[in-house]
Amino acid sequence: MKRVVIGAATLAGAGVAMARWLASRHRPPTPVKDPQEHTRWLGVTINRQPEDISRQGRLPQPLAGLDVEVRMNKAPGDRGTELYARPREPMPIGAAAVMARLRGDDPRQMVRKALREAKCIIETGELLEPDRPFATTRPTIPGRVLDVAIGRAPGEGRL
Repeated sequence: MKRVVIGAATLAGAGVAMARWLASRHRPPTPVKDPQEHTRWLGVTINRQPEDISRQGRLPQPLAGLDVEVRMNKAPGDRGTELYARPREPMPIGAAAVMARLRGDDPRQMVRKALREAKCIIETGELLEPDRPFATTRPTIPGRVLDVAIGRAPGEGRL
């Protein structure tokens, strides 16, 4: 019985020590000076020269319809042009960001899609899309989840 009491006291002491240590490590968040500071640039590498991408100072068509900041760099090794964009509007954060992604109206998703479409149009001259409707039907629950994921794929993923 004595060992149980000693073990419980030791465990409680360790818990208090851990809680104090965790509390000491908490730092207040630093305020964001520029609201766009936390917004990452999204980019693609296009196999064309900068003058072919931005003719007469105009943005490629899919990006022209969005309110975005754009920058271009020559790709390393003379392999085309790196085209970067980020939304100008404030980004949702926290739960609002999750809900915006689920609804499909996250500004980052729109920029990703526009960059992919711009790359496709500039390199091939047309917008290539997968065949619609899908070739198979999936009556099972995992199949329906897969259908939803495939339908949402154009707004997500790597560029």
